[in-house]
Amino acid sequence: MKAVYPGSFDPITYGHIDLVERCSEIFDEVVVLVMENVNKSHFFSHEERIGMVRRGVSHLRNVTITTHSGLLVDFARENDVKVVIRGLRAVSDFELELQMAHANKAMLPELE
Repeated sequence: MKAVYPGSFDPITYGHIDLVERCSEIFDEVVVLVMENVNKSHFFSHEERIGMVRRGVSHLRNVTITTHSGLLVDFARENDVKVVIRGLRAVSDFELELQMAHANKAMLPELE
């Protein structure tokens, strides 16, 4: 099964890398999706963020890195992704993540 881990990764952290490593042991393929949002300001350029992610997960053979600027559900539909990976830093993150999960599920019911 293929899973996607979307984020801005500005910058990628040890927490991000740890989550990718753990998920690479669970899923057949993990796609780290470096999202491009022109309405959001970033400290690092899009290319720099992709490079940092690549260096952080290059030791994982079933992990790929790609980029996307549209809706996550469109990427999932186009790439046969069934699972979205999200990390929680604090309990306060849960409410927003739950709302996003419900919105994604409404648009693509097979997405977990």
